[in-house]
Amino acid sequence: MRCLEKETEESVEFFTNNLKQRKFDGSVQLVLNTVQLLRRIISQTKWTNARELMDIIRQEGKILMETAPSETVVGNMTRRILKIIRDEYGSTKKGKQDEADVQESLQKILLAEGGELDYAKIVPNLKSDIMDSIAELITEIETSEVDIAAQASEHIHSNETIMTIGHSKTVEAFLKNAAKSNYHLIVAECAPFYHGRKMAASLAECGIQVTLIADSSIFAMMAQVNKVIIGTHSVMANGGLKGVCGTYTMALAAKHYSVPLIVCAPMFKLCPQFVCSIDQDGFNQFASPVQVISSSEGQLISSAEIFNPVYDYVPPELVTLFISNSGGHAPSYIYRLLSEFYHPDVDL
Repeated sequence: MRCLEKETEESVEFFTNNLKQRKFDGSVQLVLNTVQLLRRIISQTKWTNARELMDIIRQEGKILMETAPSETVVGNMTRRILKIIRDEYGSTKKGKQDEADVQESLQKILLAEGGELDYAKIVPNLKSDIMDSIAELITEIETSEVDIAAQASEHIHSNETIMTIGHSKTVEAFLKNAAKSNYHLIVAECAPFYHGRKMAASLAECGIQVTLIADSSIFAMMAQVNKVIIGTHSVMANGGLKGVCGTYTMALAAKHYSVPLIVCAPMFKLCPQFVCSIDQDGFNQFASPVQVISSSEGQLISSAEIFNPVYDYVPPELVTLFISNSGGHAPSYIYRLLSEFYHPDVDL
């Protein structure tokens, strides 16, 4: 049973409609809108303790996640908000301490009280503390692209040849920030959507030497490449990637030639879920087959099934380094990041 105010419920419906129609321009806009919606739910819904609030967030989070199962960042932000509620409840209950001691104090509380806090108790100033933490989260999201781009000079050097695929706003900012380094960029066009053409045109305007290639030329060109730098839709719990279709081909070619594969991904893309099968529901999504084969050829393929997947799965052993807004991380370190950003009870 939903317990939202009419105005808040209308906001949820407006968000879900936009989500269904894919009106959000990029993952940053989607994440910001998700967090702002959850913040509105927290501020406008009646609740008396942390347990009631977490039940409301779980309920609304499930609705949002079921609307677009392939958009993992929606579930990520719901879990981040739940972690904030738990942390602020534990901090307020224990009393304000130095920021450096908060994590340690929370662990002591959990151990002392049998592994779980009593979230049903009423705590003063809980709402204001939660809202402050959510404001910090929004600031982190808004500055994540800038923080990642600032690390470009550490990874891109003069006279190097870099390869990327498709179009990622994070990777675009990263490469533009290193434009002063006289490097050569090879961009795979990422058929059938051809997002790579947009990326190549944007970077060429900054004076970067850009070469646009077909996806079929990735393996042939990889022998000349020093580094592969790509973006991703999601980072899975094992360090694997959910990237645009063609990413797996590029990762295999990089592995064959021992070329480092660097992934630019802000922390809100870190997903506490594993991929048991690349065919599981919610992992992939399929676009119209018209982009693969035109309707004029329909008579030749009247009995054929045509799939146009949007995403590839890249296993963690093909990834060399993750660059996030908190620094560089090896795929083997993902488990530690998960414990920092999500509560062990991550199921909604």
